[in-house]
Amino acid sequence: MRNFFQALCSFALFALLFPCARAQQPVSITWLPQDLASGSPCLFRVESTDAAIVSGSWQGHKLSFFRPANDRGSWYALAGVDVAVKPRDYELNLEVERDGKIQSLHRTVGISPSAYKEIPLTVPEKFVQPGPKALKAIAADQKIKRRVFADSMDAPLWSGDFLSPLESAPSTDSFGTRRVFNGSLASIHRGLDYRAKPGTSVRASNSGRIVLARLLYYEGNCVIIDHGLGLMTIYMHLSKFDVKTGQRVRRGQLIALSGQTGRATGPHLHLSVRWQGEYLDPAKLFSLELPTPRHASRAN
Repeated sequence: MRNFFQALCSFALFALLFPCARAQQPVSITWLPQDLASGSPCLFRVESTDAAIVSGSWQGHKLSFFRPANDRGSWYALAGVDVAVKPRDYELNLEVERDGKIQSLHRTVGISPSAYKEIPLTVPEKFVQPGPKALKAIAADQKIKRRVFADSMDAPLWSGDFLSPLESAPSTDSFGTRRVFNGSLASIHRGLDYRAKPGTSVRASNSGRIVLARLLYYEGNCVIIDHGLGLMTIYMHLSKFDVKTGQRVRRGQLIALSGQTGRATGPHLHLSVRWQGEYLDPAKLFSLELPTPRHASRAN
Protein backbone atom coordinates (compact mmCIF):
# COMPACT_ATOMS: atom_id res chain seq x y z
CA MET A 1 0.00 0.00 0.00
CA ARG A 2 2.90 2.31 0.88
CA ASN A 3 4.38 1.83 -2.60
CA PHE A 4 1.01 2.58 -4.13
CA PHE A 5 0.76 5.97 -2.36
CA GLN A 6 4.34 6.79 -3.32
CA ALA A 7 3.55 6.08 -6.99
CA LEU A 8 0.35 8.13 -6.77
CA CYS A 9 2.20 11.12 -5.31
CA SER A 10 4.89 10.86 -7.97
CA PHE A 11 2.26 10.87 -10.71
CA ALA A 12 0.54 13.90 -9.15
CA LEU A 13 3.84 15.81 -9.02
CA PHE A 14 4.57 14.90 -12.67
CA ALA A 15 1.12 16.14 -13.70
CA LEU A 16 1.73 19.47 -11.96
CA LEU A 17 5.13 19.99 -13.53
CA PHE A 18 4.23 18.68 -16.99
CA PRO A 19 0.57 19.35 -17.85
CA CYS A 20 -0.95 16.95 -20.31
CA ALA A 21 -0.73 18.16 -23.90
CA ARG A 22 -3.98 19.46 -25.26
CA ALA A 23 -5.62 17.53 -28.04
CA GLN A 24 -4.63 18.75 -31.49
CA GLN A 25 -7.09 21.15 -33.06
CA PRO A 26 -8.61 20.06 -36.39
CA VAL A 27 -7.06 21.49 -39.55
CA SER A 28 -9.33 23.82 -41.55
CA ILE A 29 -9.02 23.87 -45.37
CA THR A 30 -10.72 26.57 -47.47
CA TRP A 31 -10.21 28.23 -50.84
CA LEU A 32 -11.21 31.41 -52.67
CA PRO A 33 -13.12 31.88 -54.81
CA GLN A 34 -15.37 29.12 -53.52
CA ASP A 35 -16.89 28.60 -56.97
CA LEU A 36 -14.02 27.85 -59.34
CA ALA A 37 -14.27 27.85 -63.13
CA SER A 38 -11.80 27.49 -65.98
CA GLY A 39 -9.38 30.41 -65.97
CA SER A 40 -9.78 31.15 -62.25
CA PRO A 41 -6.87 31.85 -59.93
CA CYS A 42 -7.30 30.11 -56.58
CA LEU A 43 -6.02 30.83 -53.08
CA PHE A 44 -5.88 27.81 -50.77
CA ARG A 45 -5.79 28.41 -47.02
CA VAL A 46 -4.84 25.89 -44.34
CA GLU A 47 -5.53 26.98 -40.76
CA SER A 48 -3.46 25.23 -38.10
CA THR A 49 -1.77 26.96 -35.16
CA ASP A 50 0.76 24.15 -34.64
CA ALA A 51 1.64 23.21 -38.22
CA ALA A 52 5.40 23.24 -38.91
CA ILE A 53 5.21 22.46 -42.64
CA VAL A 54 2.33 22.35 -45.14
CA SER A 55 2.70 20.90 -48.64
CA GLY A 56 0.32 19.59 -51.26
CA SER A 57 -0.67 18.98 -54.86
CA TRP A 58 -3.66 19.72 -57.09
CA GLN A 59 -4.35 18.91 -60.76
CA GLY A 60 -0.86 17.46 -61.05
CA HIS A 61 0.80 20.64 -59.79
CA LYS A 62 2.84 21.10 -56.65
CA LEU A 63 1.39 23.62 -54.18
CA SER A 64 3.93 25.82 -52.39
CA PHE A 65 2.51 27.11 -49.10
CA PHE A 66 3.79 30.25 -47.39
CA ARG A 67 3.13 32.03 -44.09
CA PRO A 68 1.54 35.50 -44.25
CA ALA A 69 3.02 38.51 -42.52
CA ASN A 70 0.17 39.08 -40.08
CA ASP A 71 -1.38 35.64 -39.45
CA ARG A 72 0.58 33.03 -37.47
CA GLY A 73 -2.15 30.41 -37.68
CA SER A 74 -2.55 30.13 -41.46
CA TRP A 75 -0.69 28.86 -44.50
CA TYR A 76 -1.53 29.96 -48.06
CA ALA A 77 -0.85 28.64 -51.57
CA LEU A 78 -1.69 30.49 -54.78
CA ALA A 79 -2.80 28.22 -57.63
CA GLY A 80 -4.97 28.39 -60.73
CA VAL A 81 -7.22 26.67 -63.27
CA ASP A 82 -6.14 26.87 -66.90
CA VAL A 83 -8.59 28.32 -69.41
CA ALA A 84 -8.68 24.97 -71.27
CA VAL A 85 -9.00 22.67 -68.25
CA LYS A 86 -11.77 20.04 -68.33
CA PRO A 87 -14.61 20.93 -65.92
CA ARG A 88 -14.94 18.21 -63.24
CA ASP A 89 -13.91 17.41 -59.67
CA TYR A 90 -10.20 17.41 -58.80
CA GLU A 91 -8.69 16.00 -55.62
CA LEU A 92 -6.70 18.32 -53.39
CA ASN A 93 -3.99 16.39 -51.50
CA LEU A 94 -2.28 17.97 -48.50
CA GLU A 95 0.33 16.94 -45.95
CA VAL A 96 0.54 18.82 -42.66
CA GLU A 97 3.43 18.23 -40.27
CA ARG A 98 2.51 18.69 -36.60
CA ASP A 99 4.55 17.59 -33.59
CA GLY A 100 6.88 15.71 -35.91
CA LYS A 101 4.06 13.66 -37.45
CA ILE A 102 2.68 13.89 -40.99
CA GLN A 103 -1.10 14.11 -41.41
CA SER A 104 -2.53 13.47 -44.88
CA LEU A 105 -5.68 15.38 -45.81
CA HIS A 106 -7.86 15.23 -48.91
CA ARG A 107 -10.60 17.44 -50.31
CA THR A 108 -12.61 17.46 -53.54
CA VAL A 109 -12.51 20.73 -55.48
CA GLY A 110 -15.01 21.17 -58.30
CA ILE A 111 -14.30 23.14 -61.50
CA SER A 112 -17.23 24.57 -63.48
CA PRO A 113 -17.21 25.42 -67.20
CA SER A 114 -16.92 29.00 -68.42
CA ALA A 115 -18.78 30.38 -71.42
CA TYR A 116 -16.40 32.15 -73.80
CA LYS A 117 -17.44 33.95 -76.97
CA GLU A 118 -15.86 33.74 -80.44
CA ILE A 119 -14.63 36.84 -82.27
CA PRO A 120 -13.12 37.36 -85.77
CA LEU A 121 -9.89 39.37 -86.17
CA THR A 122 -7.87 40.56 -89.16
CA VAL A 123 -4.07 40.72 -88.95
CA PRO A 124 -1.24 40.85 -91.54
CA GLU A 125 -1.01 37.53 -93.38
CA LYS A 126 2.55 36.94 -92.14
CA PHE A 127 1.12 36.31 -88.66
CA VAL A 128 -1.30 33.66 -90.01
CA GLN A 129 0.99 31.91 -92.49
CA PRO A 130 4.58 32.70 -91.41
CA GLY A 131 7.32 32.20 -93.98
CA PRO A 132 10.52 30.17 -93.46
CA LYS A 133 12.42 33.10 -91.93
CA ALA A 134 9.55 33.88 -89.57
CA LEU A 135 9.19 30.22 -88.57
CA LYS A 136 12.87 30.17 -87.62
CA ALA A 137 12.36 33.26 -85.45
CA ILE A 138 9.26 31.72 -83.85
CA ALA A 139 11.17 28.54 -83.01
CA ALA A 140 13.95 30.59 -81.42
CA ASP A 141 11.35 32.51 -79.40
CA GLN A 142 9.89 29.24 -78.13
CA LYS A 143 13.29 28.17 -76.77
CA ILE A 144 13.72 31.51 -75.04
CA LYS A 145 10.27 31.36 -73.46
CA ARG A 146 10.71 27.79 -72.24
CA ARG A 147 13.92 28.83 -70.50
CA VAL A 148 12.32 31.95 -69.01
CA PHE A 149 9.18 30.18 -67.79
CA ALA A 150 11.35 27.60 -66.01
CA ASP A 151 13.24 30.34 -64.16
CA SER A 152 10.90 31.11 -61.25
CA MET A 153 12.02 31.84 -57.70
CA ASP A 154 11.08 29.26 -55.06
CA ALA A 155 9.64 31.94 -52.74
CA PRO A 156 6.81 34.47 -53.24
CA LEU A 157 8.06 37.88 -54.40
CA TRP A 158 4.71 39.68 -54.59
CA SER A 159 3.34 42.01 -51.93
CA GLY A 160 -0.42 42.29 -51.45
CA ASP A 161 -3.03 42.34 -54.20
CA PHE A 162 -2.25 42.43 -57.93
CA LEU A 163 -3.08 45.68 -59.72
CA SER A 164 -4.10 46.59 -63.25
CA PRO A 165 -1.02 47.63 -65.28
CA LEU A 166 -2.90 50.63 -66.68
CA GLU A 167 -4.57 53.13 -64.36
CA SER A 168 -7.63 54.07 -66.42
CA ALA A 169 -7.67 52.21 -69.74
CA PRO A 170 -10.63 49.82 -70.15
CA SER A 171 -10.18 46.26 -71.33
CA THR A 172 -11.26 45.64 -74.93
CA ASP A 173 -10.99 41.86 -75.34
CA SER A 174 -11.81 39.52 -72.51
CA PHE A 175 -9.91 36.47 -71.39
CA GLY A 176 -10.85 33.12 -72.92
CA THR A 177 -12.46 34.32 -76.17
CA ARG A 178 -12.05 32.06 -79.19
CA ARG A 179 -10.25 34.18 -81.78
CA VAL A 180 -10.44 33.52 -85.54
CA PHE A 181 -7.62 35.22 -87.42
CA ASN A 182 -8.37 36.07 -91.07
CA GLY A 183 -11.17 33.52 -91.10
CA SER A 184 -8.97 30.45 -90.63
CA LEU A 185 -6.65 30.38 -87.65
CA ALA A 186 -8.43 29.83 -84.34
CA SER A 187 -6.89 30.27 -80.90
CA ILE A 188 -7.89 30.95 -77.31
CA HIS A 189 -7.18 34.44 -76.01
CA ARG A 190 -5.08 33.72 -72.92
CA GLY A 191 -4.94 37.24 -71.57
CA LEU A 192 -6.65 40.60 -71.23
CA ASP A 193 -6.36 43.43 -73.77
CA TYR A 194 -6.43 47.10 -72.78
CA ARG A 195 -7.21 50.01 -75.10
CA ALA A 196 -4.16 52.25 -74.85
CA LYS A 197 -2.64 54.98 -77.01
CA PRO A 198 1.00 54.39 -77.99
CA GLY A 199 3.28 55.61 -75.24
CA THR A 200 0.88 54.94 -72.37
CA SER A 201 2.66 54.08 -69.11
CA VAL A 202 2.59 50.36 -68.25
CA ARG A 203 3.21 49.47 -64.61
CA ALA A 204 4.12 46.23 -62.84
CA SER A 205 1.04 44.45 -61.51
CA ASN A 206 3.04 43.40 -58.47
CA SER A 207 6.56 43.13 -57.11
CA GLY A 208 8.93 40.67 -58.73
CA ARG A 209 11.95 40.09 -60.94
CA ILE A 210 12.24 40.86 -64.67
CA VAL A 211 13.08 37.60 -66.43
CA LEU A 212 12.59 38.84 -70.00
CA ALA A 213 12.56 42.23 -71.76
CA ARG A 214 13.01 41.79 -75.52
CA LEU A 215 11.35 41.65 -78.92
CA LEU A 216 9.48 38.45 -79.85
CA TYR A 217 7.72 37.60 -83.14
CA TYR A 218 4.09 37.33 -81.99
CA GLU A 219 4.31 39.21 -78.70
CA GLY A 220 6.30 42.16 -80.05
CA ASN A 221 8.28 44.00 -77.38
CA CYS A 222 7.58 41.87 -74.33
CA VAL A 223 8.26 42.05 -70.59
CA ILE A 224 7.83 39.07 -68.26
CA ILE A 225 7.88 39.47 -64.47
CA ASP A 226 8.46 36.51 -62.19
CA HIS A 227 6.49 36.86 -58.94
CA GLY A 228 7.81 33.61 -57.48
CA LEU A 229 6.39 30.09 -57.05
CA GLY A 230 5.72 29.75 -60.80
CA LEU A 231 3.52 32.86 -61.04
CA MET A 232 4.37 35.32 -63.84
CA THR A 233 2.77 38.30 -65.58
CA ILE A 234 3.43 38.95 -69.28
CA TYR A 235 3.13 42.37 -70.97
CA MET A 236 3.01 42.41 -74.81
CA HIS A 237 3.06 44.76 -77.84
CA LEU A 238 5.11 47.41 -76.02
CA SER A 239 6.82 50.34 -77.75
CA LYS A 240 9.59 50.98 -75.20
CA PHE A 241 11.23 49.19 -72.27
CA ASP A 242 11.96 50.90 -68.95
CA VAL A 243 13.43 47.81 -67.29
CA LYS A 244 16.16 45.24 -67.97
CA THR A 245 16.38 41.49 -67.48
CA GLY A 246 17.39 40.61 -63.93
CA GLN A 247 16.06 43.86 -62.44
CA ARG A 248 13.82 43.79 -59.34
CA VAL A 249 10.64 45.87 -59.58
CA ARG A 250 8.00 47.05 -57.12
CA ARG A 251 4.24 46.87 -57.48
CA GLY A 252 3.10 49.84 -59.57
CA GLN A 253 6.58 50.64 -60.90
CA LEU A 254 6.86 51.90 -64.49
CA ILE A 255 8.19 49.06 -66.66
CA ALA A 256 7.35 50.05 -70.26
CA LEU A 257 5.26 52.11 -72.66
CA SER A 258 2.41 50.59 -74.66
CA GLY A 259 2.53 50.20 -78.43
CA GLN A 260 1.54 48.06 -81.43
CA THR A 261 4.46 45.69 -81.98
CA GLY A 262 4.10 41.99 -82.91
CA ARG A 263 0.75 40.45 -83.86
CA ALA A 264 -1.52 43.34 -82.94
CA THR A 265 -4.67 44.62 -84.64
CA GLY A 266 -4.12 48.10 -83.20
CA PRO A 267 -2.44 49.97 -80.35
CA HIS A 268 -3.11 48.16 -77.09
CA LEU A 269 -1.58 46.32 -74.16
CA HIS A 270 -1.98 42.58 -73.77
CA LEU A 271 -1.54 41.19 -70.26
CA SER A 272 -1.28 37.47 -69.48
CA VAL A 273 -1.00 35.70 -66.13
CA ARG A 274 0.80 32.34 -66.07
CA TRP A 275 1.03 29.91 -63.15
CA GLN A 276 3.11 26.74 -63.62
CA GLY A 277 2.20 26.65 -67.31
CA GLU A 278 -1.49 27.41 -66.80
CA TYR A 279 -3.01 30.67 -68.10
CA LEU A 280 -5.33 32.51 -65.71
CA ASP A 281 -7.80 35.37 -66.08
CA PRO A 282 -6.00 38.59 -65.03
CA ALA A 283 -9.28 40.30 -64.08
CA LYS A 284 -10.05 37.51 -61.61
CA LEU A 285 -6.56 37.77 -60.13
CA PHE A 286 -7.10 41.51 -59.55
CA SER A 287 -10.28 40.78 -57.57
CA LEU A 288 -8.59 38.18 -55.35
CA GLU A 289 -7.51 39.50 -51.94
CA LEU A 290 -4.01 38.16 -51.34
CA PRO A 291 -2.05 38.08 -48.08
CA THR A 292 1.42 39.60 -48.10
CA PRO A 293 4.05 36.88 -47.56
CA ARG A 294 6.00 37.26 -44.32
CA HIS A 295 9.37 37.98 -45.95
CA ALA A 296 7.82 40.46 -48.42
CA SER A 297 6.61 42.69 -45.58
CA ARG A 298 10.19 42.98 -44.33
CA ALA A 299 11.56 43.73 -47.79
CA ASN A 300 9.07 46.48 -48.73
